[in-house]
Amino acid sequence: MKKLTSILALTIAVSAHAEGYQVNTFSAKQEGMGHVGVAMELGAESMLFNPGAMAMSTKTFELSGGLAAIVPYASATHKGIRYDTDNKVSTPMNVSAMFRIYDSLYAGLTFFTPYGSSINWGENWPGAVLNQSVDIKMFTLQPTVSWRVLPGLSVGAGLMVSWGNVDLNKGLVSSSSLNTLLGAMQLPPSMMFDGITPASVNLTGSSKLALGVNVGALWRISEQWRVGASFRSRMTMTVEKGMAAVTYANETARTLLGTYLDNLNTTNFSASLPCPYVLSFGVSYKPIPALTLAFDAQLNGWGTYKELDIAFDNLEQYDQHLTKDYHNAMTYHVGAQYALTGRFDLRAGLMVDTSPCNKDYYNPETPAQTRIEPSVGFSFRPVRQLSVDFAFMYVHGCGVKNATGEYEDFIAKSYPQLGLPVTATFEADYNLHAFIPAVGLSYSF
Repeated sequence: MKKLTSILALTIAVSAHAEGYQVNTFSAKQEGMGHVGVAMELGAESMLFNPGAMAMSTKTFELSGGLAAIVPYASATHKGIRYDTDNKVSTPMNVSAMFRIYDSLYAGLTFFTPYGSSINWGENWPGAVLNQSVDIKMFTLQPTVSWRVLPGLSVGAGLMVSWGNVDLNKGLVSSSSLNTLLGAMQLPPSMMFDGITPASVNLTGSSKLALGVNVGALWRISEQWRVGASFRSRMTMTVEKGMAAVTYANETARTLLGTYLDNLNTTNFSASLPCPYVLSFGVSYKPIPALTLAFDAQLNGWGTYKELDIAFDNLEQYDQHLTKDYHNAMTYHVGAQYALTGRFDLRAGLMVDTSPCNKDYYNPETPAQTRIEPSVGFSFRPVRQLSVDFAFMYVHGCGVKNATGEYEDFIAKSYPQLGLPVTATFEADYNLHAFIPAVGLSYSF
């Protein structure tokens, strides 16, 4: 029994990292342009989009920072009834600083949030056996060096040091299965768990430090044209000593289930999963000095995530290798920036982010789906050295129909005489949308 419940809990906890938002709020300026920037000279913020472009700066020093607020809304329609999430606001941030060593050599340091998610379906919705709530945060610190090799060509590289944590809640037993057991025991209807999740588990864990690289190059073809490429490597995030805590809806549930589920309170789990590589190509064009047009194509290497490996402390016989079957996915960015005056810039853009998930292995902790994301923004410079930036992005999910999540039924496994299927499924149609306002500041000289 300990094997079954631990697998269910850990699978959801770790896979939440992979199916969560791949955060695209590295810059308030660039969010306003559809988060484009691989082939643009962005100063300190180039460390995020293309480390090679940083050496094209003419500044001696630059400090920039930004804060976004992701306000997500998700819904699931199951058997004709719609269930809505009640989510808190996620606040990814970024801070970058660069300085000139020589005319053609720059160094810098950036801190940003590459992945993160927060969602809350509630304790007692029908899909609680897959997920009730999750809060994930991942952070990266990246020292970077950039060198202008030729007047029109620069290269750069950064070392990514990443870490994160997860706090997740999910149901361990469905109310319908437990009701079947209670009926077989001829217990009165007053003891039934109609619409109530009998037992849930809270999972918390922090990952070890993971290392990766972020490299890039920028070619200034002419005053009008630039092309660029960047590569953020795959990293492996590992949780070594995750903690679990089981709660029960009432004393009846504790009496019936506690003998088996209380073991989770003393179990540590460990697991590893890949964070995908990101390969980007970009081009920018200035038809007139005041107008910049840019396009990026981004390949997200989710195809490396084919299975999830799970290990249990002192329970090697229960180690698992679970199939996930993700595929690579593309993200497209297009944007425009127009210098309306010497102190005021206007921006607009569009991002299309395709989903890597297989809807036959679907989980609602963050209902992944292809998203269309228009954006607008502007910058104002009250003085020449200081820029104040604002952006707003709307996220429209294209929806997923008949998405299916599988789980092993605890009651069916324990009581085969009931005739319940050991592997049960939860099927629903999912939709999501989100609002992402962002603000930023940058100072340079």
